[in-house]
Amino acid sequence: MKKAAETLIKSFTCDTGGLLKALHALQYQHGYIDPALIPLVADTFNITKAEVKGVISFYEDFRGSPPGKHVIKVCQAEACQAVGAREITEKLRSKIGLPTDDLTCDTSATESVTVEPVFCLGLCSVAPAVSVNGELRGRVDAENFSSEIKALEEAG
Repeated sequence: MKKAAETLIKSFTCDTGGLLKALHALQYQHGYIDPALIPLVADTFNITKAEVKGVISFYEDFRGSPPGKHVIKVCQAEACQAVGAREITEKLRSKIGLPTDDLTCDTSATESVTVEPVFCLGLCSVAPAVSVNGELRGRVDAENFSSEIKALEEAG
């Protein structure tokens, strides 16, 4: 895996914005950026490990651990909050056994569902909005959505 990652990372060294492109490619390939690859990225781009970690932590789309089989992003921006996004988030987290008072990215104990709070999915006019495995949905109802989540969790 490390050799393949090295080849992938090196393919972006001459590109403008190569570091971001390499990190996106790593995440696309593996579903996350393995922390063990940070020294390799740093060496390849001739920057410090702290700089690489800074870029990864700055951008919300990068993750440092594998996501669940299903990734659910719930918009937390003002338009969605005004029409029930917090209730959706709390019901969702409760349904899959996560603390409801936390708004961090978290994965269920079964590792089948990852809940990710995000701050805009671009669907403000049809709030509240969620993304389920990349599929955008608007006007989400907390009750109906929680039964769908239960089905995802049970399907694994």
